[in-house]
Amino acid sequence: MAAEGRWGLQASGGMRRALSVAALLALGMSLAACGDMTRFAMAPTPQQASSPTAKPARLMMPQTPATEKEHDRILAAYGGSYDDPALEELITKTVNRLVAASERPDLAYKVTILNSAAVNAFALPTGQLYVTRGLVSLATDTSELASVLSHEMAHVIAKHATIREEQVKQAAIVSRVVSDMGNDPDLTALALAKSKLTIASFSRAQEFEADGIGVGISARAGFDPYGASRFLTAMEHNAALKASRTPTDPRAQDFLSSHPATPDRIQNAQANARQFSAPEGGERDHEAYLAALDGMIYGEDPSEGFVRGRRFLHPKLGFTFTAPDGFTLDNTAQAVIGVREGGTQAMRFDVVRVPAEQTLGDYLTSGWMDGVDKASVEDVSINGFGGSTAIARGEEWQFRIYVLRFGSDVYRFIFAAKTRSEGDRSFRESVNSFRRLTLAEIQSARPLRLKVITVQPGDTPESLSHRMASVDHQLERFRVLNGLDARSALKPRDRVKIVVD
Repeated sequence: MAAEGRWGLQASGGMRRALSVAALLALGMSLAACGDMTRFAMAPTPQQASSPTAKPARLMMPQTPATEKEHDRILAAYGGSYDDPALEELITKTVNRLVAASERPDLAYKVTILNSAAVNAFALPTGQLYVTRGLVSLATDTSELASVLSHEMAHVIAKHATIREEQVKQAAIVSRVVSDMGNDPDLTALALAKSKLTIASFSRAQEFEADGIGVGISARAGFDPYGASRFLTAMEHNAALKASRTPTDPRAQDFLSSHPATPDRIQNAQANARQFSAPEGGERDHEAYLAALDGMIYGEDPSEGFVRGRRFLHPKLGFTFTAPDGFTLDNTAQAVIGVREGGTQAMRFDVVRVPAEQTLGDYLTSGWMDGVDKASVEDVSINGFGGSTAIARGEEWQFRIYVLRFGSDVYRFIFAAKTRSEGDRSFRESVNSFRRLTLAEIQSARPLRLKVITVQPGDTPESLSHRMASVDHQLERFRVLNGLDARSALKPRDRVKIVVD
């Protein structure tokens, strides 16, 4: 969460479009992350381009207003840049090697490191590549990172993004035509479903094609081609940890996801790698990679607010609160989302702009959310902050809403439970924990960081995982961060990552 506008439904006097309680819950369950941005241009300097011995100039595809808008949208969604000279140098060298080995060595790329704990990477048709800090921290060597970068380059080379846009346009046309077909709901639903399946299956084919192209690029550049299958495995294990914390994440139920099942991709990546070498046949660059990661921020950056257990702190904005017992918190791009173990309760905390002249009671009943019981609205005072609360009812969920004025902003707590009485007391206690941070708390707020250590005789995954600070599932997290499975043992002088304060 940035100091201004990172989360927010920047609604003046409430949202113009009412949200149903079902839609609000779905919105509350969606997860995201954010940061700042760093670019590295891969094109040669003018001196290199004019040199008679220089390689052919690399051409960046033309930028358009639409591309710039998409770039800005990505920055807004992922928050900005992560500055790290050692990491930037490593990625620059890696991309240059990959470009030289690719089918299109004339193309240039700009890589953006997003200051986000999310594990993600994507590309624009212009050759702009994006990797998150979370993805970089999950990889264990340069060959794994190279597999991600070459995969995204493959999307650019194969013009997948451009083709995808055309598929979406065609689907939109199908939807418009179907809506005019008449009153046969079965025919309409079938046609729309087929158009969605076409896009999804086409996208899955794109992913497999990009995996194949990317493995080839990595192998020709001298990197271990099995880096792709190792990193896909790490992503699968990391996703399993995430799912154990947020069992109601609706994305896990999206069978039309544009990405194929990870086990299928792992098998495909392994089959592609066998065409180039036997396992252990390429460069991994493990030591140099870990050296570049040593000291890197892990998880959330305190400048965007961060979670410690059930507590959320935002040093820049100067407040904190604690979620109810049993809740797991995620600081996302739009809000702080909480889910109780078992998925029986949920919460959303975010910020909106409400005109100073509008009372908070009027805001609650202004139509931004359906089902608000006007008779339940009452004013409250929380640690000196003026506020208001109300109940909203849906078919399956009951909502308790609190809004508090904090400076020029209004913060919202939206709690969801199956019945009205369930959790209401703990919801009020959570809201009562909202307060200003002390100066000492603000000054002591610092991010978690990766620390690279040398394994000593007698060290085990279990013993080293106990040195991990403020992370869930310590042993499993240690194994995921270091590419270890349950059977893996450590040897003295191995280098591994741990998370420290």
